[in-house]
Amino acid sequence: MSFDGLNMNIGNLFLLSDAKTRSISPENYTGEKGKGGMCELEDGFARKAAQTLGKGWKVNPYIIIPAGETFTIADIEGPGCIQHIWLTPTGKWRNTILRIYWDSQDAPSVECPIGDFFASGWNAFAQISSLAVCVNPGSAFNCYWQMPFKNHCKMELVNRDETPVTMYYQIDYTLTNVPEDAAYFHAQFRRVNPLPYKGVYTIIDGVKGKGQYVGTYLAWQTNNCGWWGEGEIKFYIDGDGEFPTICGTGTEDYFCGSYNFENQETHQYEPFTTAYAGLPYVSKQDGVYKSQQRFTMYRWHIVDPVRFESDLKVTIQALGWRNDGRYLPLQDDISSVSYWYQTLPAEPFPELPEKDYMEII
Repeated sequence: MSFDGLNMNIGNLFLLSDAKTRSISPENYTGEKGKGGMCELEDGFARKAAQTLGKGWKVNPYIIIPAGETFTIADIEGPGCIQHIWLTPTGKWRNTILRIYWDSQDAPSVECPIGDFFASGWNAFAQISSLAVCVNPGSAFNCYWQMPFKNHCKMELVNRDETPVTMYYQIDYTLTNVPEDAAYFHAQFRRVNPLPYKGVYTIIDGVKGKGQYVGTYLAWQTNNCGWWGEGEIKFYIDGDGEFPTICGTGTEDYFCGSYNFENQETHQYEPFTTAYAGLPYVSKQDGVYKSQQRFTMYRWHIVDPVRFESDLKVTIQALGWRNDGRYLPLQDDISSVSYWYQTLPAEPFPELPEKDYMEII
């Protein structure tokens, strides 16, 4: 019995496969078989720590990316599938950008700050236990989105900061046959700060091709008092005009919560993290400089992907309440990452905002 190694789960782990397991890290930049831990002592970033032990003794477990430079963390000839990405960074997470290119495309299919990509947009740790993303102590980012590619995969980390960043990382993948109908993983970051009055926040737009939308992450800062999550999410699918095919009933409803994410006994926000949805981060004001309340939310469409044939647009309203019981359009600070699979070639992403505009204060 043979198995191609894609879509492994606990129900089929016993099946044999001809797939070849490989892994890239600073101790094996290329992922080649039998080439791990070969860094010469004088070439390793940890050469001082390993000076009395020598080659093979954790000589190069991390990289240092100088200010303003780009480092290619993976360059893989396919066919294959990325199965797991782990990394733990230093510095400001918004200033390190992850880019992934599939099959020698000129434009990236993934372009996100590393914190936001791993559902951690406020540069603050919050534990996450989900099927697609896990964030573990102290700042361990894990991605389990399956990312098949037919010919080539390139991953880059771009340091937009004025200081170097240290990065530990590991990319686990398999070299295996990929079905002809396999789509390519995409993820795009956006931010608007503040959202214009009566404006609608666009999570994703300009998607052209066939595929399925599989996830939403939001980092939301409220700039008003009171509840902020009355807004509806809307999916405009395959030529929808003024009105969408899918219209939600409220922000917390879409993220699989209800009634303000409120603990009905303590009357406080109740953070939670589950396989498919969560509110992992709720900030606490400190009475001085941490004056605004901040939230992070994720919703993975793993068992309910949103299918599209030709195009897709996703928006969400920002709504609170006025004192007289009417809705209040909010002017909040909203960032997002959208996750989807689609055919290639894809439309190029809008250019990322400048570093200062993306900064978390």
